[in-house]
Amino acid sequence: MSSLLTRRPARLAAGAVAAVLLTLPLAACSFSSDNVSCSGTTCTATLSGDGAEAKILGTPLAFVGTQDGRATLSVGDASVSCAQGESVSAGPLSLTCTTVTEGSVKLTASAA
Repeated sequence: MSSLLTRRPARLAAGAVAAVLLTLPLAACSFSSDNVSCSGTTCTATLSGDGAEAKILGTPLAFVGTQDGRATLSVGDASVSCAQGESVSAGPLSLTCTTVTEGSVKLTASAA
């Protein structure tokens, strides 16, 4: 009977850990702010003005600027650029620049 009693707390702890791990991906994208909206593992963001920042799926993004119809973004330690409708990989994220204007970029991001 004592072996039954020692297994129960271990099973309860394992269940609690599993529940936390299953909800972490949802928590990473279940928020909405002024410039970021997430649903599941996909987020949309609008970055307006040089230096505008957002954090998506735990990865910091910053809008560097536009030149010749291409938006330049700082994604973590990397720098990428994309034209309207173009998709690029940036570290742990896959980004699609849906709208690129002179002073802003609207993008969709998901885990790569």
